[in-house]
Amino acid sequence: MSEKPITGEKRAFMTGNEVVAWACLAAGADIMYGYPITPQNEIMHYWTRQIPKYGRKFLQTEDELSAGFTTVGGVLAGLKAFTATAGPGNTLMQEPMSMAEMMRLPVVTIVQQRGGPSTATVIYSQQEVTLTTQGGNGEGMRIVYSPSNHQELFDYTIKAFNTAWKYRFPTFVLGDGYQAKLRESVTLYDPEEKGIERVPSEKYVGKPGTPGVDREPGHYRNTYNTEEELFEVLQQHFADFEKMTPEVVEYAQDNVEDADLVIVAHGVVFRGVRDAVKELREAGYKVGFFRPITLRPFPAEQLKAIANKTKKLLIAESAQGQLAKLVKDAIYGASAEIVPMFRPGVGITTEQIVAKVKEVL
Repeated sequence: MSEKPITGEKRAFMTGNEVVAWACLAAGADIMYGYPITPQNEIMHYWTRQIPKYGRKFLQTEDELSAGFTTVGGVLAGLKAFTATAGPGNTLMQEPMSMAEMMRLPVVTIVQQRGGPSTATVIYSQQEVTLTTQGGNGEGMRIVYSPSNHQELFDYTIKAFNTAWKYRFPTFVLGDGYQAKLRESVTLYDPEEKGIERVPSEKYVGKPGTPGVDREPGHYRNTYNTEEELFEVLQQHFADFEKMTPEVVEYAQDNVEDADLVIVAHGVVFRGVRDAVKELREAGYKVGFFRPITLRPFPAEQLKAIANKTKKLLIAESAQGQLAKLVKDAIYGASAEIVPMFRPGVGITTEQIVAKVKEVL
């Protein structure tokens, strides 16, 4: 039995779901709780294939609701627990994720988006942005990373565990069906060998000693008796989230200083945007891009500064304006005109983006 799943750097060619499984191993995840749903199934398959070598665990539950709640239970027991889902399963998991949000539990969830509403398609979309960033009956106090390639799937899955356990908010890696099934190159590594320290887990319940005598008692609640009591608790949560935001928020931008038009996109759609901006710049068009990497918390200040300088923001997404809602909220009052490029449940190519920009300009 090897002590570490990965030593040194290893170049590999694999699917995104396989990348996620390896990233969870590298991050020190102890157990996965899950229920099958396309297109994330292979995360479970690859995880269970590897864990006998490394002493990790897996439990298949009877449905996604149970998968979410058992993940919550694993975290309460001090395990680095995670789950993975998509589409209707993501919908069902919003109840346990709301509980995790209320109790400040560092649950990690991988979401491989598929088309919606309901069963729809099992292929691809970016239609789970609103659900993942603001889902549940709460205020959306959660962290959501949107990777665009396999290397980022690996990097941000590792980061998700550290971020979750450091700040104690539920953390999501928002992939999609294309990334899940696509094969491409990735460099696997052990994070500690790169100087990335693992944030340790700790038990919420079952600690040694007598509460109130040997140690401070823990109060982990998701139910409150009065409106005022809930209000007071939430104020502290809001303050913690606001304080955390500058440390967690991530974005990428290029060619925005002189741009007449800036394309805003996230996830796999950004790959087409990046190449389109390069092609358009070479053709003499003043075009740049802004990519939110964290959809929650959203890089609002950074995007609003751009929206007050450029003439137009072209929002490209495989949904009917779910990213646009985040953008509009972030840049409220800015002068840039918003131009939609919405293709719900359908991929967006570089050629389509180039054609749209030329039409607009």
